[in-house]
Amino acid sequence: SVLSRYENQITILSDYLEEFPETDEPVWILGRQHHLNTDKSKLLLDVSARLWFTYRRKFSPIGGTGPSSDAGWGCMLRCGQMMLAQALICRHLGRDWQWEKHKKQPEEYHRILRCFLDRKDCCYSIHQMAQMGVGEGKSIGEWFGPNTVAQVLKKLALFDEWNSLAVYVSMDNTVVIEDIKKMCWSPGQSSSVAHSSAHLHRSALGQNKNTAGLCPGWKPLLLIIPLRLGINHINPVYIDAFKECFKMPQSLGALGGKPNNAYYFIGFLGNELIYLDPHTTQSFVDSEENGTVDDESFHCQQAPHRMKIMNLDPSVALGFFCKEECDFDNWCSLVQKEILKQQSLRMFELVQKHPPHWPPFIPPSKPEVTTTGAELIESTDKLFELEEEFEILSV
Repeated sequence: SVLSRYENQITILSDYLEEFPETDEPVWILGRQHHLNTDKSKLLLDVSARLWFTYRRKFSPIGGTGPSSDAGWGCMLRCGQMMLAQALICRHLGRDWQWEKHKKQPEEYHRILRCFLDRKDCCYSIHQMAQMGVGEGKSIGEWFGPNTVAQVLKKLALFDEWNSLAVYVSMDNTVVIEDIKKMCWSPGQSSSVAHSSAHLHRSALGQNKNTAGLCPGWKPLLLIIPLRLGINHINPVYIDAFKECFKMPQSLGALGGKPNNAYYFIGFLGNELIYLDPHTTQSFVDSEENGTVDDESFHCQQAPHRMKIMNLDPSVALGFFCKEECDFDNWCSLVQKEILKQQSLRMFELVQKHPPHWPPFIPPSKPEVTTTGAELIESTDKLFELEEEFEILSV
């Protein structure tokens, strides 16, 4: 019966393959190579396994009185959610995990999905991202760029104890190895940050206090590199290096697109980029009473879109995930070998030491934000304090 379901799904997915050209060129999807002439179905299964976040409507108004749909303005936020979700999939389920319609999925999968539901108490919801963006100078309902969404994810991750990610967003096209290792090996968070993040997470996911977030050792790294690959159009000199990034096993793809139209780029075929498109408006989906999520609308079950790489807006952000330190060391070696080997213009620099003319590097801590997002976090702290007091009195 398992084989039958698998074959049925391959048949369904194969119906969409007419959009792909007949070619012997390999297709690269987030560090995995596929060949259209031998494993087309595996390619489509790989694409459909990625969490797909789109515009939604009929969710609770952001901030209580704000928009109840992100159609027309939330596409870059949705792309940021997709990149982060891919990091969480790799962290908990592995890059080779596959999704199948109507197949029971592990609890970690539903827990990941619940992080992104369109509710104010979910840690990476459109509500939290839009409100945290106020601190980055973006009004609720205003379009984000790749760098802004990266900064928002970095701040929100500080409140997420379960996933316990170290989010590094590079500055001035420069990745500093020393700073990343300092951040990923930092000796735990302060008690106030851990306390607040634990409370937010329990509120958002309905989990108990026992999480695996703060175990000693390397914190899994989400590395985001905002880049400007040209002035008005992408400079052709960067194309080969840009495509090379999708071949790396640590790849989380790229955020970018066209002016005011964001896409989540997950791979390439020849000189065409392959992307997931958030510009579909679907109705709000909530979790069930047992914590599972009706997830069919969160997976793109048709052939992904493609666009010529030269049509890409030059403002992009690359993403990479390194679960262990050896993954990061391997990424550094690949960058030195494949990205920095050219003597011409480089997409970005990789340096060992913190530049002396930069301000000292301080691992990020819980931001002091006065938006509704911060007020939500404070209110959930008080809520759980009251619940804990009630539990003690009950005993």
